[in-house]
Amino acid sequence: MTHGRGEVVVTGVGLAVPGVATPEALLRRTACPVAGPAPEPFDTAARIGRRGHRYKDRATRLALCAALEALRNADLIPSDGEEVTVPGDTVGVVASSNLGNLDTACLTAAAIAERSAVDLSPMSLPNASSNVIASWVAIRHGLRGPNLMLCNGATSGLDAVHWGATLVAAGRVRRAVVIGVETHNAVVEDLLGRSAGELLDGAAAVVVEGARWAEARGARAVAALGPYERRAGLGGCVEALLPDGAAPGVWFTPERYAEGPAGAVPVPGAVPRYDVTAAVGRASGALGVLQCAAAVGWLARAGADAGAGAGVGAGPEAGAGSVIEAAGPGAAPDPVPASRQALITSGDDTADAVAGLLLRPAPDRCPPHPARAPLISMECSR
Repeated sequence: MTHGRGEVVVTGVGLAVPGVATPEALLRRTACPVAGPAPEPFDTAARIGRRGHRYKDRATRLALCAALEALRNADLIPSDGEEVTVPGDTVGVVASSNLGNLDTACLTAAAIAERSAVDLSPMSLPNASSNVIASWVAIRHGLRGPNLMLCNGATSGLDAVHWGATLVAAGRVRRAVVIGVETHNAVVEDLLGRSAGELLDGAAAVVVEGARWAEARGARAVAALGPYERRAGLGGCVEALLPDGAAPGVWFTPERYAEGPAGAVPVPGAVPRYDVTAAVGRASGALGVLQCAAAVGWLARAGADAGAGAGVGAGPEAGAGSVIEAAGPGAAPDPVPASRQALITSGDDTADAVAGLLLRPAPDRCPPHPARAPLISMECSR
C-alpha cells in the first residue's frame, strides 16, 4: 500500500538501547561503531519505575520504555504522567518481536512437561502469550485502538510500521505507536547459536500519525512515510520503490548485508550505507523500527546541514524542514527528489521476503486534504 505524501507522518521517536539516547546518536554510533567494552544494559527501572517491572519479562519492560519515550516525544503524554492527552480510542498499538518472550514460552512448556501446570505461577503465565508486549503497552497508557503483535521474520519491524500507517490511513485510528523489541537470554542464544554480545537487548518505537491530526494538535512531524513494498527479492523491492535507478540519499541496509559484485547491488555505490545492527547487535523483529529511528536522525542532520548552507555530500538537496506546498487548492505537491529520501530495507535474497520503505522529510505545511466521506462504523469518530 502506498500512502499519499504527507498523509502519514512520524511525530515521535523513542529508544531503549544501551548507549544510545537519540536518533542522531543511533546514526552516529551506526556510522562509527564504538570499540571496547559493550555499554551497560539499558536500565528500564530508571524510566518506567518499579511498578513497570512487576510480573513483566525483559522484552515487555524494554518495549514499555521505548513506547513511553515515543509518546512523550510526540507530545501525547506529559513529562510527569503516563496517560495520553487524547482519547485513548484514537491511538493504536503495533508491536514487532520474533523472540521477545521466547524464554517464557519455552520455560513454561518445559515446566509443564517435567512437572505439571499446577507448578506454574498465575502471575507469570500471561507473559507466555504471543501478544503480551503490545497488550501491556496499551494497558499501561490506556490505548484502546486496534492492538497488533507481529512475529514475521526479517521483515517484521518494517511490516509493523506499514500496518501502523495502514491503520491510520484507513481511518481506524488517528495515530499508532509502533514498537520493535528483542532481548537476549539463554534460550534465544541457544536457538540462534550466537552469544549475547552479538544480539540486541533493546527496543525502539515510533509514533505514526495522520498529518492533519498532527497539525490540528500542533505536533511537529519529524518525517513523512513514503511508499512501502514487500517483494521476493531485494532488487525488485528497491526497483519498485525507486524506479529508473534513482539514487536515494541514504540506504539503511538489511541486517549484515554483504555487498555483491558491481552491478549486482540494487543501490548505486556512491549512496551512503548504514547497518544499524553493527552498532546494536542483530535485531531480528526490532530491525525495521530501529532503522526508521536512525533514518529520522539522518533527516534531522541533513536538514541542519541544509539550513546552515553546508553541502551534504551524497545526502539530500534540502532538509527535513523544507517547505513543501501545493501549487493551488487541490493540486498535488511536487514529488520529493530521491536524493532527499532515506531508503530502508529489511531481509535480503536469502530471506523469504524483502520489505522496503521510503522515509521522507516532513512538510512544514500539509497539502489541502480532500473532503471526507461520511464516517463508517469501523472508523475512528473522535
